[in-house]
Amino acid sequence: MKNLLYIGNQLSNKGKNKASIEILSKLLKAEGFIVKTSSSKSNKLLRMFDMMYSVLKFKNKADFVLIDTYSTLNFYYAYFVSQLCRLLKLKYIPILHGGNLPVRLKQSPKLSRAIFNNAYKNVAPSEYIQSNFKDLGYHNIVCIPNSIELNYYPFKKRSIDKVRLLWVRSFSKIYNPILAIKLLKSLKDLEIEAELCMVGPDSDGSMDTVMNYAKELDVDVTFTGKLSKQEWIEISKKYNIFINTTNFDNMPVSVIEAMALGLPVISTNVGGMPFLIDNDVTGILVEPDSEKAFVIAVKKLLNSPEASNTIAINAREKIEQFDWNVIRNQWNKVLE
Repeated sequence: MKNLLYIGNQLSNKGKNKASIEILSKLLKAEGFIVKTSSSKSNKLLRMFDMMYSVLKFKNKADFVLIDTYSTLNFYYAYFVSQLCRLLKLKYIPILHGGNLPVRLKQSPKLSRAIFNNAYKNVAPSEYIQSNFKDLGYHNIVCIPNSIELNYYPFKKRSIDKVRLLWVRSFSKIYNPILAIKLLKSLKDLEIEAELCMVGPDSDGSMDTVMNYAKELDVDVTFTGKLSKQEWIEISKKYNIFINTTNFDNMPVSVIEAMALGLPVISTNVGGMPFLIDNDVTGILVEPDSEKAFVIAVKKLLNSPEASNTIAINAREKIEQFDWNVIRNQWNKVLE
């Protein structure tokens, strides 16, 4: 049986949302792979050293090294780990998560070539990332979508008599959480009855900013903080529209989950979202950073219950292809 070393940010026990390393490693173990992971260190410098040490520690055991790769500071983790793998002649596989990675490829071309041209395979969770990499000359790339275990996501038919908005993400500027507050305020100003629940941990101090802005605008918002998957799925039963306000995105699991649950999704039309959502068929796409565009989309769902139900059903059918029972075969093929 193959031995895997999985490198990424394993920080859910530090108050962060579960990252890919914690979800995918568990699924791969269930497939029979022996999986070691790194790192859960809070300090960024210590985390990098822990990742490098893990590569050295398991250099004689690891058949493949999986590396979660993002566009910001974590990009450098991927660089140093990948170059150590090259030195040790280990097969490594970057998993391309960052919605802003295409920009990083242009900003850091030499580092990018060193990482991605020398990889055993590059795994893109979306056709958006795959196409951008290919356009810039990278061809050693396979698309394996983010997956969920569909049996944990019961589909619920929802009525939209009153607008009940759900937002699920970590509070970070790139996800533009403050736009959700602006949307709620705009709906209230139009005398549309609405409520908003925001689920997720604070990532960069944005939560305080958003909470203070809600107070300033005098709108009531439910802030739950970080919840377990089961907890937010249970809460989702009370809501009927899912909003994704981000400025950059790739293939967000929270949106996939919302579509599986039967929540009609309104999302900004950025990054990989048009590869996930077919506008007016499996969700609604709107221009980024525009509460006006979101208001129009909300009113469309509110005024057209039949269309809303059709979107939800179509979305669930699409998300069935993201079930782990389907995706597992693609990972087994890459790691065979």
